[in-house]
Amino acid sequence: MRVITVPEAFNEEALYVDLRWSFGYSLYLKCEGFNFAGSIKLKAATEMVDAAERDGLLRPGSIIVESSSGNLGVALSMIAASRGYKFLCVTDSRCNLATRRAIEALGNEVHIITEPSPEGGFLGARIDHVRMLVASDERYVWLNQYTNPDNWGAHFQRTGPEIAAAFPNLDVLFVGAGTTGTLMGCARFFRQWHRPVRIVAIDSVGSVTFGGPAGRRMLPGLGTSVRPAILDESYVDDVVLVEEPDSVRACHRLARNGFLFGGSTGTVVSGATSWLSEHDAHHLTAVAVAPDLGERYLDTIYQTNWLQGIYGEDVLSPRPRQSV
Repeated sequence: MRVITVPEAFNEEALYVDLRWSFGYSLYLKCEGFNFAGSIKLKAATEMVDAAERDGLLRPGSIIVESSSGNLGVALSMIAASRGYKFLCVTDSRCNLATRRAIEALGNEVHIITEPSPEGGFLGARIDHVRMLVASDERYVWLNQYTNPDNWGAHFQRTGPEIAAAFPNLDVLFVGAGTTGTLMGCARFFRQWHRPVRIVAIDSVGSVTFGGPAGRRMLPGLGTSVRPAILDESYVDDVVLVEEPDSVRACHRLARNGFLFGGSTGTVVSGATSWLSEHDAHHLTAVAVAPDLGERYLDTIYQTNWLQGIYGEDVLSPRPRQSV
């Protein structure tokens, strides 16, 4: 029997789904949603808060503030509640209602940005709002996941080694690119490992992270409208861009087999299977990281009216993928 006293003390780190049964490739999906925060963001949130406490930035009465599309907001809200801080999440109108309610249920506050910045999109507008809050009250402490090395450090210390221990003969690793914390941490770990591992970043069409043109993105989690400061492309071997309808179709394909995953996971799985198909990679050992589960997406990617209103009536029909 395992007994814990704080929610961040539990995280299932060794669960994988073999997707060969559904997608035809030797692709193992590392499931990161089985913790009290519901996503891989628990790792980065814990590491960033721990570091801020060690450095004396967080003190009694501090209010953690962070820009988040959702999952990091829930993780920070949970940790703040367990450690006696307040938390304010700055998000935008694309954030799932279930995510906002979870943050509020934990006793914290959500500010929703409804208008994008002319140059930085919703992310730029969110960051501007955070800066305004920090300047207005010294109690606010911004961890800044977009520049904080403890974001990728959490995955260098934990996620990368976990994958290496489970798959000592790993050939290729697929990681979604949001803030690029998971991507950079894993890539840096495997760069120094004893055998070469190909790192493939999965991003959304419309994201500017890897130099593409900005475009409409309705699924939270992956992609950015401002290039992440912690990204170092020298650690990335390939990039696959995924159209959002392909992300949705991958989610529904998984759900039809009993696995309910979030939009970011659908994007990663779609991009990974596209890359494996193009490289005829049946012989490779491949792992993809699934950032979260699907319950928070029931009103969006698993809701027919929402899907058809955003993407059209043929959203679940096959459609070509785009890669670079």
